Amino acid sequence: MAAEEADGTGHVRYTYRLRVSATARTALLAEWDRCRWLWNECVARSKKAHTDGEECGPARLDRMLTHARAITPWLAEGASVPQQQLIRDFGKSRTKALGDIKKQLPVRLRAGMPGYRKKHQANPSLNYTRRGFRLKNGRLHLAGRIVLTVVWSRDLPAEPSSVRVYRDSVGDWYASFVVPTQVEQLPETGQVLGVDWGIKEIATTTSDTHDLPHPEHGKKAKTRVSRYDRMMARRTPQRGQPKSKGYQKAKKWRAKAYQKIARQRADTARKWAKRVVRDHDAVAVEDFRPKFLAKTNMARKAADAAIGATKKALIEMGRKHGGDVRLVHPAHTTMDCASCGARTKHALPLSQRTYTCTACGAVSPRDKNSAHVMLVRAGLNPAGADGVSPPGALLQKAA
Repeated sequence: MAAEEADGTGHVRYTYRLRVSATARTALLAEWDRCRWLWNECVARSKKAHTDGEECGPARLDRMLTHARAITPWLAEGASVPQQQLIRDFGKSRTKALGDIKKQLPVRLRAGMPGYRKKHQANPSLNYTRRGFRLKNGRLHLAGRIVLTVVWSRDLPAEPSSVRVYRDSVGDWYASFVVPTQVEQLPETGQVLGVDWGIKEIATTTSDTHDLPHPEHGKKAKTRVSRYDRMMARRTPQRGQPKSKGYQKAKKWRAKAYQKIARQRADTARKWAKRVVRDHDAVAVEDFRPKFLAKTNMARKAADAAIGATKKALIEMGRKHGGDVRLVHPAHTTMDCASCGARTKHALPLSQRTYTCTACGAVSPRDKNSAHVMLVRAGLNPAGADGVSPPGALLQKAA
């Protein structure tokens, strides 16, 4: 399995499954024990520095690491690269949290300060820069003589600058390589597309052949997930008692079921996004924020639709292939007429699925009209409303 994810810094991550031997697993967990101990030391030192009114940046923590490796043989047995990278990650996390506090953001929007990582709760994650790993004969060699077999489902497009080796909640190991972004330009088609997000159909477009119906992956797996929920409920230990092997097995099966659902959603989104970008030169996308749906009676179906993930996949696919993806502000998109630009006086109820313009008399399905409004606001449909965006329309290009 290989997954691709842009990080917004001109680089992209390619993630591959790892086959880890018992020897390599023992070595990786030993490296993680050292890094986890170092992380907790950074947390303790930063808290003490905050109490004493002192600075505690990455440079000071680096000096502490050098001193600790000199007097602690157990720590010095591990590779220095993942330990140094962990200090960098800690510094970035702490800087982000302090920056949010300085900006006086609401508590719910702030990044939390780095906290302690517990042994049986934190999943291993090790970062290696270019001098800490190499690829030889298709295998990943890490500092500390750790050799891992990579499942190469596809080739890397360029030489990786770093790699993150981690274990997920199910227990599978992965390697995530960072490579420079390379634009794979597709041939021009002369076609444009407007996209409106919804629940019954995840994406309603100006082209009937590119609509994305709701696949309902979560609903189809509900029976299997509910079975594992009941197994966990029956095997839940009493307070203060250790979790049984049966409980841990049921928990792992449940996690695997949810992992499969997430992969199905991601696969559906990527395939649809690739088809849209391949067939159109420019795409006008509603900049929809589905968070508010969690407070409605459509929360379960909206979560299963994964609108946010689908929009993200479309933006990343457009960036990868040099497509023109434009984000359109969603305000009043269901109230505007795509033909004449007139706006209704009152918001349409959800039960009204047909849009009828009182100014020009145009009649069309509600979501289709909204998809055409996206084209008008993005300036991709000059024939609509004389190519003029409705008042208050905000537009930005996804980058």
